[in-house]
This record gives sequence, C-alpha cells and structure tokens, in this order.
Amino acid sequence: MAWRACTRFVSRTPSTARGAGVRGTNRCYWTTTSRRSAAALASGRAALLLGLPALSCLGYEAYNRMQSLAVLHAIGQEEVLEQADYLYSCAETEKLYQLLLQYKDSDDAEFLWRLARASRDLSLLPNMEAERKKQLMFEAFEYAKRALEKDDKCFAAHKWYAVCLSDVGDYEGVKVKIGNSYIIREHLERAVELNHKDATSLHILGYWCFAFAELPWYQRKVAAVIFASPPVSTYEEALAFFLKAEEVDPDFYSKNLLMLGKTYMGMKDKQKALFWLTKAKEYPAHTLEDKEVHKEAVDLLKKLG
Repeated sequence: MAWRACTRFVSRTPSTARGAGVRGTNRCYWTTTSRRSAAALASGRAALLLGLPALSCLGYEAYNRMQSLAVLHAIGQEEVLEQADYLYSCAETEKLYQLLLQYKDSDDAEFLWRLARASRDLSLLPNMEAERKKQLMFEAFEYAKRALEKDDKCFAAHKWYAVCLSDVGDYEGVKVKIGNSYIIREHLERAVELNHKDATSLHILGYWCFAFAELPWYQRKVAAVIFASPPVSTYEEALAFFLKAEEVDPDFYSKNLLMLGKTYMGMKDKQKALFWLTKAKEYPAHTLEDKEVHKEAVDLLKKLG
C-alpha cells in the first residue's frame, strides 16, 4: 500500500539532473495483537497498505564478479556519478550496482543514495533468490540511512530512506509496518520540501494517501487494535499529490495515470476516471510495469462500461 508505493513504485525514468532519476513507485507499500488480527489486516486491500532460474549464492557472486569486469571506471567523482546515472537510465542494474559498490564506504550522500537505489533495484530483478533479495533490501536500507546521516538536506536521501524503510518493514511484521508509516510520510514530505519538482516523491505520497483512504472500515478497526492510532487519509489528499506530480512532469509514469483513474473511481467521478484510465491504457508499454498498468487500466475501463 503506502509502502508498496515505495516498493515498485515508479517506472524507470532517465535522470535529467543530479538526484532526479528514480524508479517509479509501483513501488512507495507494506506486508505484514493477535495472529487473527494480523491476518485480517493483511488480507484484501489491507495487503496494499501493509504495504521477481534463481542463481545460487556462489553462482550469483561469480556472476557479479564477471559483470564487474564490464564496468568502465571513470576517474573523477562527477564522471562516476554521470556514468551511474547513464547506467540507471539504460536499466543496467547489475553493472550499476557493481560500479557504485566500489564507493560503499564513501561519505558522499550522492553515492550512497544511488547505491541504496541500485541495491533495491537488484533485489527486485526477476527470479532473485529469496535470501539474497532480503539481504539486498536491508543493504539498501543501510546505504539510505547513511546517505541521510551524511546529508539531511539531500532530497533523494530522504526519498530512498522512506522507500527502503517500507521495504524492510515487509520482513518485520504488521505493527512495525504501520508504525513506520508515519516516519515514511515525514521523509517523503521532507523530500518534496527540498525538491518540489520531484514527481516521484509526489507520486509516492499520493500512493501513501490512496492506500489509507481505500482501507475499509472493518480493516481500520483491526488496525486500531494493533496500533492505537493508525494513519488516515482521503482520496482528495491522494488526488492532490497525483495531480501535482503530473503537473511537475506530465506523463512521466504510467502508474501515476492509473492511480489518477483509480482515485477518481474512489471519488465516484466516472468521467474523469475514464479520462485518466484511457491515458494509462494508451501509455507506451516500455517496461513490464507499463504492461501491467495497461492490463489493469483495460480491466477497470471494462468495469466502468
């Protein structure tokens, strides 16, 4: 949900400025005081709120070493960051990770938040081994945390800290996940405050709001049992963030178009829902996520008639 917004949230977009490029949130999410309550909360739409041939560990490490040989080494810091952003825009996830891993002990937040993003992206590759995925998720969170410690004025550090905190929450249970939701929103809002032109942060905030706005009353009640004061939001609040993201960077992300359509559906505005869902359906499918968005948009348009 709000977290998942942080997990697969954004489709890959080329970076046009330092720290501008980010993966879309299908990703800004969550997963998992009684077992019965936790199960009830994790079911249905609440799962959104409390909210990819696997290689062996040895094989994976050998593969990484081979990939690292293909990475071109730039000389200066600016050159390395430019190369990293180029590899990101080309979806060269393994090469990007190997390049930035050489700077894991850096004191520069610009290297660290990019390494957090690369570690996370690597964990989400198809057929990633479960244990390796978990390791990369927690690794990404540590890099994001260090980036924030090195420079709390870096908007991207705040954004990726929020995303990665959501990710690790999937392994820590419902109560921790809901508790982290407040922290996630704080860091996303700080990211927007530091860079109000970052469409991805705005989109993730919209997704966060949508997830809690969509939570049925009975699941809110269960959440209240687990957590005294669970987060709340409205479709109107979610809409404002999605529209702002679109204003900042029109058509930057197929998922944002889809979420606008779903938000208007939640608000019972059929005409506007049809408009945005049609745009989502017609969005060029460059990524797997774009194809998933297309399919969901088609299904929702059929329901709307």
